[in-house]
Amino acid sequence: MDNQVAMEFAGANIVWLLLAAFVILCILLGVRIVPQSEKFVVERFGRLRTVLGPGINLIVPFIDKVRHRISILERQLPDATQDAITSDNVLVQVETSVFYRILEPEKTVYRIRDVDGAIATTVAGIVRAAIGRMELDEVQSNRSELIGEIKSNVEDAVDNWGIEVTRAEILDVNLDEATRQAMLQQLNAERARRALVTEAEGQRRAVELQADAELYAAEQAAKARRIAADAEAYATGVVAKAIQDNGIEAAQYQVALKQVEALTAVGKGEGKQTVILPANALDAFADAFKMLMGSR
Repeated sequence: MDNQVAMEFAGANIVWLLLAAFVILCILLGVRIVPQSEKFVVERFGRLRTVLGPGINLIVPFIDKVRHRISILERQLPDATQDAITSDNVLVQVETSVFYRILEPEKTVYRIRDVDGAIATTVAGIVRAAIGRMELDEVQSNRSELIGEIKSNVEDAVDNWGIEVTRAEILDVNLDEATRQAMLQQLNAERARRALVTEAEGQRRAVELQADAELYAAEQAAKARRIAADAEAYATGVVAKAIQDNGIEAAQYQVALKQVEALTAVGKGEGKQTVILPANALDAFADAFKMLMGSR
């Protein structure tokens, strides 16, 4: 009895039940909630209709279809190694890493099939071209400039794919063993040359300082002799003035004074037990004393 009532009720309200199911289905198909890290590409009859951003979005049920769900998070390509030849014909192996993110999914899904492979191939070609214009020393010393050039060129190449290259890094530049040995020998030779130059500079500086010291000593000796000569000239002038004013007595006094000084110097000699005085030594002392007393 209950089953019959239920069937009668369903038969009488089948249209409303189907209508309710249809409405629920339309709501489920027409409402799309997009996560913050993704964008949805919507097609209508096989053609691009719109791109849904994060949040709640409405589409036309049964007509619009979400064909692609694209992550907009930053991605990193697998580290790649490619051979390159520098302008001075040195073979190097360059290890690179590239980071990118998709900004315009409608370009990415309709213009390129394998995004990672396309970017890796583009980076390899750009790296070879950039290193081919540089010498090995420039590759080692100007790595930051090389990274900037690679990033700029990759950005220009992938612009039509709706992709932004956020970072491009050169992780390592490897050389073959023969080149490594040659560079090591060159480095050792350069170090030896610098050591010799430093030693020569030190010796030259020592000679210069020694010459400066000798020149300074000679200048000081000459200055001392000049002062002594000035003093001697002054003393001679005083004596000459005294002779001019006092006559021959002043000259005799000066001679006697010199004799006394000479005898005193002889008496101060080391190891001298006996001092021989000339016969008129005492007379010289006496004359000097008399002249001194007379001048007073």
